[in-house]
Amino acid sequence: MMLGFIADLSANASVLLIVCLVAVCAFEAINGFHDTANAVATVIYTKTLPPVFAVVWAGFWNFLGAMLGGIAVAMGMTKLMPLADMMATPLNENIALVLSILITAIAWNLGTWYFGIPCSSSHTMIGALLGGGFAFFSVHGGAGPNWDKAKEIGMSLLISPLFGFSLAIGLMFLLRMMIKSKTIFKSPDETKKAPPMWIRGILVTTCTLVSYFHGNNDGQKGVGLLMVVLIAFMPMQFALQPNFNASETRTHIAGIESALNASVAADSTHATAYLPLTSACKKLSTALDSFQGKDKAGVFAVRKGIQDLNKKLEAAIKSESITGATAKSIKSEVKALKANYEYKLSWAVLLISLCLGAGTMVGWKRIVVTIGEKIGKTHLTYAQGASAELCAAATIGVSSYYGLPVSTTHVLSSGVAGTMVAEGGVKNLRRKTITNIALAWLLTLPVTFIGAAVLFFLFRMFA
Repeated sequence: MMLGFIADLSANASVLLIVCLVAVCAFEAINGFHDTANAVATVIYTKTLPPVFAVVWAGFWNFLGAMLGGIAVAMGMTKLMPLADMMATPLNENIALVLSILITAIAWNLGTWYFGIPCSSSHTMIGALLGGGFAFFSVHGGAGPNWDKAKEIGMSLLISPLFGFSLAIGLMFLLRMMIKSKTIFKSPDETKKAPPMWIRGILVTTCTLVSYFHGNNDGQKGVGLLMVVLIAFMPMQFALQPNFNASETRTHIAGIESALNASVAADSTHATAYLPLTSACKKLSTALDSFQGKDKAGVFAVRKGIQDLNKKLEAAIKSESITGATAKSIKSEVKALKANYEYKLSWAVLLISLCLGAGTMVGWKRIVVTIGEKIGKTHLTYAQGASAELCAAATIGVSSYYGLPVSTTHVLSSGVAGTMVAEGGVKNLRRKTITNIALAWLLTLPVTFIGAAVLFFLFRMFA
């Protein structure tokens, strides 16, 4: 199917599309080995698993997490971009935008990895998306990046490390109170041997959970980035789900109108409040009447019509203008309509999963050394490793459930830092490492924002 779509493009556009798809795969592979250390550092430094086995194990669970993940995080990433405006602009402009985003994200990720700095691939991607989207907006106008969604994601990225840090401190104190055995609070340097089986079981479990949830969260980010590329190059083919059915959409519109009419019949005071909703239904019906699936303008009109209707319906439900059985009925119709533009491509998920899993198995050592040796002044103990990873897994899992991208790197790094503070206070942290991680955290968004914006202006000069 994908080869058929590529055949519809010009030779130059086809080559650039393949380059961009390879770049997405490269970013996801880099994401894998950049972030893998967060899962395997603790099991390696506590001598729970041999390095090679630990990395292969983490790679498998990253792959599985990406394959079994939903699409909430992926769609959150696409919502950062002015996709509606991109559909109405020439292809060469979209190519310049996509290339600027991908090259900026890859360059920053590789640079921080080379210097062994735990840096967030999420920050990197989001900064590049916003920077490229802002530059695109400054040239073509339109809505620009989705700043409301950016703020929501920004708060998630800001709060999650603080949450991981605090939770790790609390968990360490809880373990001290509840566990009588002192073995779990010792490092491998003290015991001179592998930990007891029950401790190894805990550490392997937490490593597995971090790997799975990292794949679940970051795999979706890669799928979202891939969808941006596909819509940029071929909006007519990917703006709506491949099996889009206009008659089914009309059925859902009829269901919404029926629910609204029934509500008005029961209480006529709703009539005025429902006027914008019925108007949006009619507007979408009009777009469907002329929809042939063969022109970009028609596809764009239908996608925009569905999005506008859903937005109004969700706002009405949230404000409780629609309640009770009517709200329940309409929520079902909204979910069905949303599936027309928020969908999962099986081949895209498989491709990203393979890249993330494969990337997990290489390049991990630089970050592992930082996590295991350089955050704290003392060697990582069994309790610290388990606490940091359990906190990271919980934070990432909850964030994935709510469709929020988080930084596995910063969540786990802050968790390790929290366990070090719990054991020896702030003085137990290595100031230089913490400073480098904090600087990377602070600089990633502005650097990638500016980098993507500058590259967009540069590339469009030659487009």
